[in-house]
Amino acid sequence: MPSKIIVLFFLISSFCSAQNANLANMYFERGDYILAKSLYEQLYKKNDVRRDYFKRLLSCYQALENYDKATSLLIKHQKKFRDQTNLWVEIGYNFQLQGKTEEAVINYEKALKYIENDPYQGNVMGRAFEENHLTDYALRSYKRAMELNPNLNLDLNVAYLYGEKADIENMFDSYLNLVEKNEKYYATVQRYAGRFITDDSEDPSNVLFRKLVLKRLQKNPNNSWNKLLSWLFTQQKDYNKALVQEKALFKRNSENLFRIEELGDIAFYDNDNTTAQEAFSYVLENTKDQNSILNAQYYLLNVAIKTAVTKKEIQTVEEQFQELFTEYGRTFTTLDLQMAYADFLTFTKDEPEKAIVILKDALKETTSDYQHGNFKLKLGDVLVYTNRFNEALINYSQVQTDLKNSTLAQTARFKVAQTSYFKGDFKWALSQLKVLKKSTSQLIANDALELHLLISENIIGDTLHTSLKMYAKADVLAYQNKTQAAIDTLNAVLIKFKGGAIEDETIYKQAELYTKIKKYNLAEGNYLQLIELDKTGILVDNSYFKLAELYQNNLNNSDKAKEMYQKIIFEFPNSIYLVEARKQFRKLRGDIIN
Repeated sequence: MPSKIIVLFFLISSFCSAQNANLANMYFERGDYILAKSLYEQLYKKNDVRRDYFKRLLSCYQALENYDKATSLLIKHQKKFRDQTNLWVEIGYNFQLQGKTEEAVINYEKALKYIENDPYQGNVMGRAFEENHLTDYALRSYKRAMELNPNLNLDLNVAYLYGEKADIENMFDSYLNLVEKNEKYYATVQRYAGRFITDDSEDPSNVLFRKLVLKRLQKNPNNSWNKLLSWLFTQQKDYNKALVQEKALFKRNSENLFRIEELGDIAFYDNDNTTAQEAFSYVLENTKDQNSILNAQYYLLNVAIKTAVTKKEIQTVEEQFQELFTEYGRTFTTLDLQMAYADFLTFTKDEPEKAIVILKDALKETTSDYQHGNFKLKLGDVLVYTNRFNEALINYSQVQTDLKNSTLAQTARFKVAQTSYFKGDFKWALSQLKVLKKSTSQLIANDALELHLLISENIIGDTLHTSLKMYAKADVLAYQNKTQAAIDTLNAVLIKFKGGAIEDETIYKQAELYTKIKKYNLAEGNYLQLIELDKTGILVDNSYFKLAELYQNNLNNSDKAKEMYQKIIFEFPNSIYLVEARKQFRKLRGDIIN
């Protein structure tokens, strides 16, 4: 019986201590130092081994400017725990708070002397200095410890402190020291350095990081330097430069082509077709692996489809597909190729019925729910192309139900909304888009927001939704690659609803379609008209950027292009086109862009 009472007493005591500790921490974090002090005094008295109780009690005394109490606590604690060498830092800091700088420095130097005899004390002292915001002393501790014992790796601590001081060059250098000692820290450096890297190649931090890595690469070829340069160039969307680094890595190791395939994939989806083509051509030249060969062929065909214009080019793509199907068959191993072929048949050759047959056959070969869902989505897209909206909605909805909470389900929801908009069912489309505006996928969220704005702004005051229905009809025609018919429909919208809310979207959409069919002067006219219509409209910076691209790439007028890019740089600092506008402006000006 007595033993049970002792156990019960111990449990109650522990519970009370834990409660007091939580309460003391709450008061301390809130800045109620008087209340926190009284609780920490009790906690420290019961358990003076706990460093957090000691440190917080000391901080309470100091915050309340009760330096006599703080000094007494330090003396008492140091007598009992003589091995805690970091207490010299606390004693020094207590003097500093009282304005006794000389005494503070004497104690800081005492602390630093311990490192000379035992470099491992560098970490202890460094942390103590850090806790008291003595950054320069903390740096001295960490750096001296590594000088005395090169096997110590405190570069991450050093880098963090340089970051606190906004000394970006020394911070980057310290991160790179970390990699130089051990390549396994590559991912760590990428993560931390990435907080200071932007997608602007001329950002000072980007320029500095590139120079520091190149300097090390020239001194000592190391896989990590190539990887870091490739990563940097990828962040900047300089995929061709990233590919140069990846090729250098492959030539040095020749282990696998995964990194080059991954880069090619990124370049392809960011519409850098040249780099994607070069990357996957390199893969084909350097692999015998069937999966890699098929993957490379898939991307190369998709690049060819994107760039095919003449009937001869389109026929060449058709022949390439047939050659691959002859060699590899139409089985689960060529499912990606089959999907690409269905897309090609529909949107390039205008043969959707053949595509539907291929997709339905391919559905039987799928080996996972995700793969099945992808083919369902593509089938829905082809059905929309043929105006079979209800059948398309069934396919999209099935994906949404079968793969709940996945990115694919969110894509399906967006396609449901888009198809409903095409049909003229605007209320249902809005209900779906409202959910998608918070999508975890930024691309889906942006598309959803754009369509939500289009619909919501153009159904107000128009109970029959006549203007939006006509615009949606043009959108369907554009989706079906019936570009001239779409342009003509948009002309009808502009004539019938001149001055209406739909006017700016119509002019902008029509300009995009003019560009697609290479009527660049008409596209230019539309963009200029849109800017004149409303200089503060949400499509104005888009129009300046599109004009700049037209002048640069199609109308051979670099002076006008520079003028348009400058408009974005100086008048639209929050534009999503700002970084690219700067890059292209510098390129046209003749700057050397590394």
